[in-house]
Amino acid sequence: MNKLVKVAGLVTAMVIADQMAFAQQEKSIKTGDVPKGWHLLDKTKDGYHGISLDKAYEFIRAKNLKSKTVVVAIIDSGIDTLHEDLKDILWVNPKEIPGNNTDDDGNGYADDIYGWNFIGGKDGKNVKQDSYEGARVYHMYKAKYGDKNLDTTKLSAEEKDEYRMWLKSKKKIEGEGADEGVDLVMLQRALTSAQKSDSIMRKALNKETYTGTDVDTFTAVSSNEKTAKGSLLYLFKANQMMETTNKEFLEGFEEFVSGEQRKAEAKDKAPQNYRGDITKDNEADINDRNYGNPDVMASTPFHGTHVAGIIGAIRNNGKGMDGVADNVRIMMIRAVPDGDEHDKDIALAIRYAADNGAKIVNMSFGKDFSPQKKWVDEAVKYAESKGVLLVHAAGNDAKNIDTADNFPNAYMKGSNEKAPNWITVGASGDPKSGGFTASFSNYGKKQVDVFAPGVKIYSSIPGGNTYGNAQGTSMACPVVAGTAAFLLQYFPYLTPEQLKYCIMKSAQAPEGKVKKPGTDEMVALSELSESGGIINAYEAAKIAATLDPSGKKVAPKKSSAKPTLKNKKG
Repeated sequence: MNKLVKVAGLVTAMVIADQMAFAQQEKSIKTGDVPKGWHLLDKTKDGYHGISLDKAYEFIRAKNLKSKTVVVAIIDSGIDTLHEDLKDILWVNPKEIPGNNTDDDGNGYADDIYGWNFIGGKDGKNVKQDSYEGARVYHMYKAKYGDKNLDTTKLSAEEKDEYRMWLKSKKKIEGEGADEGVDLVMLQRALTSAQKSDSIMRKALNKETYTGTDVDTFTAVSSNEKTAKGSLLYLFKANQMMETTNKEFLEGFEEFVSGEQRKAEAKDKAPQNYRGDITKDNEADINDRNYGNPDVMASTPFHGTHVAGIIGAIRNNGKGMDGVADNVRIMMIRAVPDGDEHDKDIALAIRYAADNGAKIVNMSFGKDFSPQKKWVDEAVKYAESKGVLLVHAAGNDAKNIDTADNFPNAYMKGSNEKAPNWITVGASGDPKSGGFTASFSNYGKKQVDVFAPGVKIYSSIPGGNTYGNAQGTSMACPVVAGTAAFLLQYFPYLTPEQLKYCIMKSAQAPEGKVKKPGTDEMVALSELSESGGIINAYEAAKIAATLDPSGKKVAPKKSSAKPTLKNKKG
């Protein structure tokens, strides 16, 4: 699972990790304000570098095109199935009878009404927190490869691959030349300080629940109140979470610290088998698939709920916000815990999506190790055979993933073969709010296909009728998945390769150079991604309209043409 940036809503540690990485990398946050839903706006008309979605719909209406419902699977932490902006667009398995504990449709999963939970048990228990893959790899192979006198010349090709992976995990866990990472003592002190300030603020405000805005407008009198206000206001503003409640924020902070503590313990102590104790399957056997449960909400639905809203929250209903696509059904596949996801769960989640009618799969997660990458690769190829496009978040470590491992990815293990039905997404912003590139976003001229808005994205969060901001490539990814679904709704004959072609060829290159994430170095966006641009739904729709409805005309995988904001309207 990637490090996160945000601590909002009913926070999962996955979201926290993305957002805390951002907080660490941006010691001095320099972000202005952007309107809610800025990621959908148009540069020329609205002044923000969004995806020109209204223009895209105007283009579709002008052509009198009718939409066809598209099923979008989200592999994530869970979803609030009762949310006002999502409950009516959830995929419902038409052949399954709810609550009879029977696999009515014969797909191998009983009562899978809204999707499936691969990190749950048959007894109804669910995996919430989990270990990190680096720790799992380190302890899995320590006895086999930890001998200093190991003769590596006698290892098979497969064992040599394991050995290289173990050495990488050893470096990460034991710290040999590795980054220092988070200062755990300082982090624990910061949490304690925040908790103390919260206690003072609750008493001063005379209420148990308050938001960052409440803190901002509060007039402190005593020195303790002034100190508490200052420290809390800094945290709320630094993470752009002024509408988040104190309880939500502190819950997220506590989960993040807990995760860092588990990392620190990994050197001397093998990680607990959080997943296996609940799922009770044989994780070493990809064919042992009879595990999990139908609870796709579970107890950690923040991240998946936010992602789902970005893709397809009901448009123009006067509630909360609008999703990108206006005729989708969201299939939730729960496979991402508070910790690193397991390759087996991801591989089976992709297969479940492909077998049950999904045509787009959103994957806002990632990690540094993939011991069973071959299973995921085989699932990617299976999805390709079923005409399914996979959209994956690039990650939030401000690193070049052309040279740094980031899984899953489009490249097949042991070869240079790149899956044609895969898009990797970096996060963009707006010059009014920090710049074209998000400071936390991973990048890579080969690995990252396109950038999309991922800074301060307003969407649905758990609570039935609740909304809030989050940021990360986790949010940029569903902007692309939603756009792909929008295109497929109105041009249902497009193949995954053609959808990718439309999105990449229409990507808009900013005028001038952009900041390389995590640095002050200015580079062309073409140095950070293959397309060299930021997604634009309107331009993508215009290209989609030119492709052959017969499906025989397959667009080239890459074009040297790179439209710019200067020579393209919108």
